[in-house]
Amino acid sequence: MNGNKSKKKSHLDDELMYLDDVEIIAFEDVDLRDAIVIAGFPSIGLVSTIVANYLIDSLTLKQIGSVKSSQLPALSIVHTREPLSPVRIYAGLLDNGKKIVIFASEFKPKPHLIPALSNTILKWVSEKGCNILISPEGMVVEGKEDKFSEEENIAEAFAIGSTENARIMLKKKDIPQFKNGIIAGVSGVLLNMGKQASFDVIAILAEAHPEIPDAGAAASALNVIATIIGVEINVGPLYDEAGRIERQLQKIHKQAKQMAPSRAPQPDMYG
Repeated sequence: MNGNKSKKKSHLDDELMYLDDVEIIAFEDVDLRDAIVIAGFPSIGLVSTIVANYLIDSLTLKQIGSVKSSQLPALSIVHTREPLSPVRIYAGLLDNGKKIVIFASEFKPKPHLIPALSNTILKWVSEKGCNILISPEGMVVEGKEDKFSEEENIAEAFAIGSTENARIMLKKKDIPQFKNGIIAGVSGVLLNMGKQASFDVIAILAEAHPEIPDAGAAASALNVIATIIGVEINVGPLYDEAGRIERQLQKIHKQAKQMAPSRAPQPDMYG
């Protein structure tokens, strides 16, 4: 009994310690009032990663900051001659003039880091006066076929809001709402924290294959995002984008393993 209490206390102490270890580094001061924020951390079927990277590229978003923590992989991702941190923040404008912010990462946060990371993100977007936080997520579907083509039906997607205001908005826009189940990882923690802080957080759950980058699931999540924020998003190129992202992540994953000391734990990454 005492041993279990000690383990629980140690786990709580670790989470409290990491709250001070996660910091957002701003490269420039940007007005983000009323911005739409998307949390793009790796998920099942690489749904979040595909969505985040696709939006960053298609909207030509600019990096405005990064997330710093001793618990993130000690490496730099070099892309088109530019060094990039494991977790980056991008911002820009949508066609309708609304501001958008995206947190993007190729690395799955370690479980003990998720509460601190989620808390830091939610606190930052709240202080910046952002309007809503959206977290796309893959949802395992048994028997989903290993195919990618635009002719296939786009996967089904659901959404859940942290507040009554968010749920009313989803209902008005005829977006199917997730009724029962478990949402793990960053999306689940953000939902709980959003409810506690009365901040609008929406998790989008797209049916995805767990073993491969699922372009259909990412397209489905993007369609829901488009409905929420009131813009049109062409998801057609996603089917080519999924393969490129998979190859890129596999390359990064392989290089990260080669760089890490043999006795050190490897970065936890999808790809």
